[in-house]
Amino acid sequence: MQTELSASRLEVMRFIGTRLDELIDEYLRPVEEYWQPSDFLPDSTREDFFNEVKLLQESCRDLPYDYLAVLIGDTITEEALPTYESWLMDVVGVDQIGNPESGWVKWVRAWTAEENRHGDLLNKYLYLSGRVDMHAMEVSTQYLISDGFDIQTGRDPYRNFVYTSFQELATNVSHRRTATLAKKFGNPHLSKICGVIASDEMRHAKAYKAFVSRIFEVDPSEMMLALEDMMKKKIVMPAHFLRESGVKIGQTFSHFSDAAQRLGVYTTNDYIDIFDSLLKDWEIDKVKDLNATAERARDYLMALPARLRRVADRTRVPELEYEFSWISR
Repeated sequence: MQTELSASRLEVMRFIGTRLDELIDEYLRPVEEYWQPSDFLPDSTREDFFNEVKLLQESCRDLPYDYLAVLIGDTITEEALPTYESWLMDVVGVDQIGNPESGWVKWVRAWTAEENRHGDLLNKYLYLSGRVDMHAMEVSTQYLISDGFDIQTGRDPYRNFVYTSFQELATNVSHRRTATLAKKFGNPHLSKICGVIASDEMRHAKAYKAFVSRIFEVDPSEMMLALEDMMKKKIVMPAHFLRESGVKIGQTFSHFSDAAQRLGVYTTNDYIDIFDSLLKDWEIDKVKDLNATAERARDYLMALPARLRRVADRTRVPELEYEFSWISR
């Protein structure tokens, strides 16, 4: 059965892959025409470099504890890019060895190249800020990459594209909110940095959502079942696997998530809102030619946001009580 499923997925991926160049052109930017991390950082070749660093540090001096914790956690998550690329390169239909110039391989490489700038920029900014214990942060980054992760998608492109659609929207929300808060805290420079990263994440989300839409056109029942399966499992963010030195996997994420919820950067209601938006974007209520099992899956999915909101209404976020090893006092 699994072999038959993979063969079916491969056929669909090949079909969609023939039309991928247009999406690459629409949702990714030419390298020479787009921003690089150095565009937003003090230039070390200039005489006023140290003065610029001093001004940067002064602008970071009053950033709240929770805000720094969230920004560092976001940075570590972005820095674990090697894990995400290797995962996507192993998806059925993405064959970097047998077909290295296919549309899917080109997409993963180009997407990775754009994403790579996010961690580079945030890492260098935090290093210059003078507020971060970089060694502790780098330990967490190495752990996140070396530990790997299992996002419960397997090699299935349908489940992977549900995951990436959701995850890119979640990171857009997180970076957009940190941008808004940075401006509120009197740091327009950091606000611009977070804003430009959020813009990338939204473009990427639109691309992955387009992949899912095209699958719904040619294989609606299997795509519906894959969506149901991922939402029953729950979409686990890569940061879920965060840990610090001497801390078990998952424990650091719990405190990071609490900080994000206290700030309103990414909350349980955001999770529900993102799923609700995907139901609308993919027009789940209008998908045709579903088999009986997929129809039941659709019923479950359409009722899910209301059910999740009832649970969210009973959720209470703990007060600040945890000291992250990443933040210098």
